[in-house]
Amino acid sequence: MKKGIHPENYRLVAFKDMSNDDVFITKSTVETKETIVHEGVEYPVFKMEISRTSHPFYTGKSKLVDTAGRIDKFKTKYAKFQK
Repeated sequence: MKKGIHPENYRLVAFKDMSNDDVFITKSTVETKETIVHEGVEYPVFKMEISRTSHPFYTGKSKLVDTAGRIDKFKTKYAKFQK
């Protein structure tokens, strides 16, 4: 590792998933203006729209969104190349 290029202001920060109100604590250097009390301790809070508890890949609830029939267009365009 190179010396002198890594930040030194790490502190415990609460990351809050706004879609399901899940909160997890980890060290970070992110700048925050708000705080939250989690399990009786006050932490700076960083609000997120999506995290590991709400992302479709991790929850297994992914769904295919086909806008404008893109999948059908792809299949018809490349159907002639199938063996």
